[in-house]
Amino acid sequence: MTESLEPPPHMSTEEFRQAGYATIDWLVNHMEGVDQRPVTPPTQPGDVRAALPDAAPQTGEPFGDLLADMDRIITPHLTQWQHPGFYGYFPANSSPPAVLGELLSAGLGVQGMLWSTGPAITELETHLLDWMIDLCGLPEKFLSTGPGGGVIQDSASSATLCAILAARHRAGGASVLPRLRAYTSAQAHSSAEKGCLVAGLASDQLRLIDTDKNFAMNPQALAEAIAQDQADGLVPFFVMATVGTTSSGAVDPLPKIAPLAKAAGAWLHVDAAWAGSAGVCPEYREIFTGLDQADSYVFNPHKWLLTNFDCSLFWVADAGPLTEALSIVPEYLRNPASEAGAVIDYRDWQVPLGRRFRSLKLWFVLRSYGVEGLQAHIRNHVAAAQDLAKQVAQHPQLELAAPPTLALVCFRHLDGDQASEDLLQALNATGEVLLTHTKLNDRYVLRVAVGATQTTQSHVQHLMDLIKELLDA
Repeated sequence: MTESLEPPPHMSTEEFRQAGYATIDWLVNHMEGVDQRPVTPPTQPGDVRAALPDAAPQTGEPFGDLLADMDRIITPHLTQWQHPGFYGYFPANSSPPAVLGELLSAGLGVQGMLWSTGPAITELETHLLDWMIDLCGLPEKFLSTGPGGGVIQDSASSATLCAILAARHRAGGASVLPRLRAYTSAQAHSSAEKGCLVAGLASDQLRLIDTDKNFAMNPQALAEAIAQDQADGLVPFFVMATVGTTSSGAVDPLPKIAPLAKAAGAWLHVDAAWAGSAGVCPEYREIFTGLDQADSYVFNPHKWLLTNFDCSLFWVADAGPLTEALSIVPEYLRNPASEAGAVIDYRDWQVPLGRRFRSLKLWFVLRSYGVEGLQAHIRNHVAAAQDLAKQVAQHPQLELAAPPTLALVCFRHLDGDQASEDLLQALNATGEVLLTHTKLNDRYVLRVAVGATQTTQSHVQHLMDLIKELLDA
């Protein structure tokens, strides 16, 4: 007879309840005090590991000790992305409704790889992606009621990879792989290059197209690159245009790019990872003109629409090439609903098999804030950034390095790169703000991406006041 073994010491339901209360209390206290912490910690490499034991504990520890170590080991060594003075990179919004939606998703512990493994996971996601088309004024060809539809990916990088894989399949797949050529702006996100590498393309199979004076893709340069490749017997198969580049917020001219991609038979993917959230406001939709001609589109509510990472919305006008490129059906995944073709199995719309219940947090955000709340969130940040841009342009020691786009302001010191870099380092050294830099026309540029959940116009004005103080010192 097999010896009976004791089960592991699971929390009782009451212990779980009390630990849950304590965790929410801890998180609320952290959120209330985040603006009192330095945005960036004075951490040196190895500091966190030095505070950790050499091995995992042999026996379980009280939950209170875990929360205590959050205060002792973790939060003192975090960059505070939710600080109202966080202007680095692009924002990573978090909000109470999204946190609670994420908590419920984790607690349910469900897996949505197939419709049959969680019907509510699939159908809520499909419905929300259709909601977002109306909410953001997107082309109706992305609706699930047609040949296409939407899916939640973990990031825009994954969405771009999926678009590349779908485009590769539509162009002929592995048999023509060496002849394939892809195109994107020299200012585009590095995910295009990485996606091409993962898809099996060599680095010289991606053409980085020159940009105009505002750092947007030059359509004439794109046309010439495509024509040259076609003359050489190569196959243009993928074009990625960007609405809101990372470095400067540049907007590629979709109405001029789309006909070039179509004439070449190339898949047109539009990356609006950051800027796409602004589509909730009708007055900002002009930058998306030409999107109706795209084969796929992505934007990230986890950047600027109050939804915790990860939540990247990806639409295709025709799901056929995507699912044909990614669908593998082993016997153990076969089921009546899938076999009948009556449902969507989102595992065929992404690279991994497994998937979390990501739509729950987005649903909570949409219902908690409503359209008006989301619009107010975007409009306040754009207004604050526009005011900052005006003050920068009027300052005798500064100049704008690119036209401001939505809530992104790029500027530099008139005395040159070293003065710009010194200003950035001095600002970040205050612990009150975090800015990042880029290079435009080979010149050092400071970036201010307004968008943190708690950032208001007064916080942005405080940033400008800091800049003035440091320049006057």
